[in-house]
Amino acid sequence: MLSLLIEKELKSIVMSPKFVATFAICSILILLSIYIGINEYKSATSQFEAANELTQQEISEQSTWYSLYSRAIRKPEPMQIFVSGLAYDIGRKTIVSQNRPINFVHSMYSDDPIFALFRIVDFSFIVSVVLTLFAILFTFDSISGEREKGTLKQIFSNPVPRAKYVLAKCIGSWLGLVVPILIPILIGIFLVIVMGIDLSGGDWSRLITLMGISLLLFSFFVVLGVLISASTRRSNMSFLVSLVAWILFVLIIPRAGILLAGQIMPVPGLAEVEGRTEAYSKDKWKAHYDKMEKIWIERSAMHEEEREPTDEELWSQLEEDDARRDSVENDIEDYRSRQIADLRRRQAMQRTLAFSLARISPVSAFQLAAMQLADTDVDMKDRYEDATKQYREDFINFIENKQEEEGVTSGMTISISSEGGIKIGRPSEGKTIDLSEMPEFVPPERSFASVFGSVATDFGLLSILTIVAFAGAFVRFVRYDVR
Repeated sequence: MLSLLIEKELKSIVMSPKFVATFAICSILILLSIYIGINEYKSATSQFEAANELTQQEISEQSTWYSLYSRAIRKPEPMQIFVSGLAYDIGRKTIVSQNRPINFVHSMYSDDPIFALFRIVDFSFIVSVVLTLFAILFTFDSISGEREKGTLKQIFSNPVPRAKYVLAKCIGSWLGLVVPILIPILIGIFLVIVMGIDLSGGDWSRLITLMGISLLLFSFFVVLGVLISASTRRSNMSFLVSLVAWILFVLIIPRAGILLAGQIMPVPGLAEVEGRTEAYSKDKWKAHYDKMEKIWIERSAMHEEEREPTDEELWSQLEEDDARRDSVENDIEDYRSRQIADLRRRQAMQRTLAFSLARISPVSAFQLAAMQLADTDVDMKDRYEDATKQYREDFINFIENKQEEEGVTSGMTISISSEGGIKIGRPSEGKTIDLSEMPEFVPPERSFASVFGSVATDFGLLSILTIVAFAGAFVRFVRYDVR
């Protein structure tokens, strides 16, 4: 009985004129999105390699420890072919040196604003917007339409269990839509292999999980369409309610959750934090220069009244001045670090609230899980900043150790003589510095196990919502008047 009902549903979907159009549109969109994603990934990889080569060339031309710098460059992720997430919004590189804060710049959308205007349509967008809409369009009249045609009354003139009928509607609709969609998906994956994209074992695990959660989202909207159809008596009302539900889940709830979280838990912008840091820096340097001016006046008066300082005393005074300057720089850097840490803590709290509210929509749960699987989620910037901060510490320690070995303090050479007096300068520009032991930036990586742990909640949420929707469809149809 169940197999006959599923077969009937499959035939009605395949023979529908909507089926060919749906299959053609989905095939074109999926293959085109994957092809564009592959080309963008290859372009980003080429830029990444070129930037690394340029950095190595610039480093090899440096002749002083004081001016030595490096770069931390964000490595493209193969999974961004399917889920671009924030990969194109976040800066791609930052200079790492003793005197510059970490600041990733040159995102693709900042360098090429036209792409920000027409954002890249990736696989996750097609699943969350296009496929969910088609699922609604194919199932909104699955029961109410049968009642209007009179076929529902004819079917239940025979001893057909209602539970099997609802189950057959869900399974038949799911098979009739998913199987054709899997064809362009498999072709797209084959295209990834043919075009030479190297996917690791972890990447394949992420991709399989992405396909699984995509099918789960699609299943929810199939069942939701059946539920709405079982809750109405006319197909035009079913379509209206289904369309409203789709708009709520896809367009309104995800954005409303973010906006509501922003109102409940406001967070200052980075510009405000930088402004406070700049004001603090000015105050610290002003106080430092005022203090140094008094010290220099006292030294000058003491030298005029007593005697000229010895070379050892001059050296000691220079070291004291240098220590005071370093103390001010460290205080400013510590203040900035505290401000950034507080900003990130408050942003994390706001994100947690926003995502909790947005997860009322299964589409939000899918999108958040997809970005986690692709490593293009909102925490990507924090991960790279943390890795770069650690690299900067290693880089500065390396420079300081080399300066100590060569007897250079703070990247400066100081010579004192009775004839020439005090001379302050930099090491010789023509001098070769040994960079063989210089640390290299290592991009942050996450194992598939840790990523799957992050998406398990969304996976479970989508499963529960699908089960609840099916239970609702069953309960509604048990009480449905087939006449």
